[in-house]
Amino acid sequence: MRDDFSIEFPESFLWGCATSSHQVEGENTNNNWWEWEHMPGKIWHSDKSGHACGWWKSMEDDISFMKKMNNNTHRLSIEWSRIEPEEGRFNEDAINRYKDMIHSLKSNGIEPMVTLHHFTNPLWLETKGAWINKESISYFKRYVSFVIERLGEDVHLWCTINEPAVYAVETYIMCNFPPGRLNLVSYFRSLFNLLDAHEVAYEIIKGNNPASQVGIVKNYQLFDPWDDGSLWDKLLCAGLDKYFNSIVLEPFRSGSLLFFLPWRSQKIKRLKESTDFLGLNYYTRWKVRFKIGSPKVMFDNIFNCTPGAQVSDFIRDGHPYGEIYPEGLYRVLKMVSTLGKPIYITENGLPDADDSRRPEFILTHLKQIHRALKEGIDVRGYYHWSLMDNFEWAEGWALRFGLVAFDHKTGERQLRASGKLYGDIAGRSSITKGMVEQYAPELLPGYFD
Repeated sequence: MRDDFSIEFPESFLWGCATSSHQVEGENTNNNWWEWEHMPGKIWHSDKSGHACGWWKSMEDDISFMKKMNNNTHRLSIEWSRIEPEEGRFNEDAINRYKDMIHSLKSNGIEPMVTLHHFTNPLWLETKGAWINKESISYFKRYVSFVIERLGEDVHLWCTINEPAVYAVETYIMCNFPPGRLNLVSYFRSLFNLLDAHEVAYEIIKGNNPASQVGIVKNYQLFDPWDDGSLWDKLLCAGLDKYFNSIVLEPFRSGSLLFFLPWRSQKIKRLKESTDFLGLNYYTRWKVRFKIGSPKVMFDNIFNCTPGAQVSDFIRDGHPYGEIYPEGLYRVLKMVSTLGKPIYITENGLPDADDSRRPEFILTHLKQIHRALKEGIDVRGYYHWSLMDNFEWAEGWALRFGLVAFDHKTGERQLRASGKLYGDIAGRSSITKGMVEQYAPELLPGYFD
């Protein structure tokens, strides 16, 4: 091994972090999550988003951390309930605040990537059934039209819908998102309405500025059989992959979805031409074991981590958030590359309160991206989740994903060692032996092999 060994990324590669409006802004009182947080038992430790990270008033202060980490891009989202707090009434002050945020990023050399829907709904939309109501598509069209009219010339990278399958699963199967009603039909209905909303938003954005790049964001959950010799485990993996991953991605790949709802073929066909890139979120994989029993017994036993694997911090049900499996990112990149579209890693990270595993996590996952790049896969950027610790939905403030440590009680911020590492990598667009030796020496020897 020579001292000058390094892993080089393209000069044009985008390096950034990701956030979402409700998780960092604070005081989003007009959306369904604010109401959900105030219901007993919905959030771990009865946490509330409250002032969150204070971004609605002082987002600009945290641009300093982006600059310390040499970020040239940042992914943020717009809160629909701020823009349209009441049905048909738009808030000019709110859209101007987002315009200021975007200008602040750009004036600091940071390219904004803007997401239009990141899980939260206005309360008035929720009372109408939210995404199980087909009219939600026309409501979303009205909202997107307003946003693009005001911001379309300021933003080049747009994400329409964040993780539509996650929204549908967590709302209508796992019941961790509001309104938390178990209903398999509602899962499919909300998912397909979200995909239709993406297509509508794509047409609006491209019609306003054809040079804009527009994509959907998909969390690809990797499912592997617990027992490679078990036919039942393999069949369960195949079913989970079909109805969580393929059901979203196949329309963009082939323009068809032959295994389900053939009467939707025309709408599905339109999706093939309605994305310029794929936003890929990857966190972990699950080892899947077929188990018969009550729903609780099934869900306690179906999804597992590999025995002995390194895992992230634990969630409220006593299980790890997930195992740390860097090769999964490479595997997923290989699979989604068949769409023939550029790929941005729009989220990748882990909850790690003491920052003991995050430096190694960053180094090993970036190595897998580099592996994909060497094979010709068109990966154009990486957004770490997250810039700073924030309100993590049903897990409240307990999970710490940030490169910046944030105390939600005092507002104190501090750049973690992993943030310094990420800044070193982004500043050089490469990973050097010295970085590995300083931040994760356990990876040597062998990292540059």
